[in-house]
Amino acid sequence: MAKVFSLQPLLHLAKQKNETAINNLGKLNQQHQSAVAKLEMLQQFRKDYQEKMQEAERNGMALTDLRNFQDFIYRLDQAVKQQQGVIENALHSVNAGRMELNEAQRKMHSFDTLAQRHIEAEKIREAKAEQITQDEFSGRFAASKAAENNDELEGVHHE
Repeated sequence: MAKVFSLQPLLHLAKQKNETAINNLGKLNQQHQSAVAKLEMLQQFRKDYQEKMQEAERNGMALTDLRNFQDFIYRLDQAVKQQQGVIENALHSVNAGRMELNEAQRKMHSFDTLAQRHIEAEKIREAKAEQITQDEFSGRFAASKAAENNDELEGVHHE
């Protein structure tokens, strides 16, 4: 009977950590993509608002309206800066997630390699045990046949 791989619980745990790291990296990538999309939306909104302000300036506008446009564009600029920081943080998280996944995969592959070596060693051990059993059987069979032949030869000599 094959011996159980003693590190099987650690292999199982390494596989679970690998799956968790894969899922985590997927979520982090989604967060990063969402942050990038939000930045693009803010930048487009700022561009559109800037164009509206320029159009209003060409058509003439009150000083208070101009100040309101400028204040709103300033707030959009602040939101863009803030969103760029969110993207930077998200990118750092994605990179950390990749490192976590790489480490989890490395450990999982290490335990998997040990498990494969264990399986191969068990196959070799079982093959040797089977060979010993067959050799013993063949030896007994040959001894039995030899004994039968001796008995037959002794019977021929006695007659």
